[in-house]
Amino acid sequence: MAFEKVTLLGTGLMGLPMARNLAQAGVPMTVWNRTAAKAGPLEPHGVRVAQTLEDAVTGADIVISMLSDGPTVLAVIDDIAAALKNGALWIDMSSTKPEEARAQAARLAQVGVAHLDAPVSGGTKGAEAASLAIMVGGTMTDLARAQPVVEAMGRPVHVGPSGSGQLSKLCNQAIVAVTIGAVAEAMLLAEKGGANPAALRAALKGGFADSTILQQHGERMTTGNFEPGGLSKFQLKDLNNVLGEAASLNLTLPMVEDVRDRFAHFVDKMDGADKDHSGLYLELCQRNGLSS
Repeated sequence: MAFEKVTLLGTGLMGLPMARNLAQAGVPMTVWNRTAAKAGPLEPHGVRVAQTLEDAVTGADIVISMLSDGPTVLAVIDDIAAALKNGALWIDMSSTKPEEARAQAARLAQVGVAHLDAPVSGGTKGAEAASLAIMVGGTMTDLARAQPVVEAMGRPVHVGPSGSGQLSKLCNQAIVAVTIGAVAEAMLLAEKGGANPAALRAALKGGFADSTILQQHGERMTTGNFEPGGLSKFQLKDLNNVLGEAASLNLTLPMVEDVRDRFAHFVDKMDGADKDHSGLYLELCQRNGLSS
């Protein structure tokens, strides 16, 4: 299969393995990262590391952004709009707000560039295994064009018009955060009650309570491994976006509000910003007067 030329912007924890999988699938790849050295490990895979944003996107048929937030993505688009190829397709795989996705689409349309909002779920393990859940908002025509590329990173599903991908990601993040809170409480209860948390996870495997969060993050909690896969500061950002979207729809989401407040405490008061979001377990221990 002959792939279009792809540029990926942002080779952080998620972007780097995503770019590597694309290159290994045979996609002609260029990448850019604010700190160029962090993209260096991709060069042995035949990936070109651009030194400037303008150089990165010039001539690209498809541009993928994997950046920190919506304002950053829009600022990058504004900076390099003139360098984008007419008829190109921009796929934003960052986690932003639905309204920001629609703003991106409108800005890109002014320079003849199509847009998909396609945030992902699955964390660094999903990125490394090319098994990401990819929630795509935009037109079916643009998704059909993007399909060969995005399928090299995971499983894309069209969820609706522009902004729907980001709305779906907010729903995902609400489920993730509330489940992390529930798993933390279950792991702490088991440990302090005298049960073996690892044996408990094995016993629950395949049952109604089983989940990736129970198995992966439950293990992190009880072994004290909070090296980041999903950063707590980004989980907090996403939860603020969930509640902002809910407010715009006149909805109250009490469980999300509670877990958002807990993540805010963990990030702002416990130096948890750059720890894995399973670190909410540490916040639970603190509120119970326990050392982790």
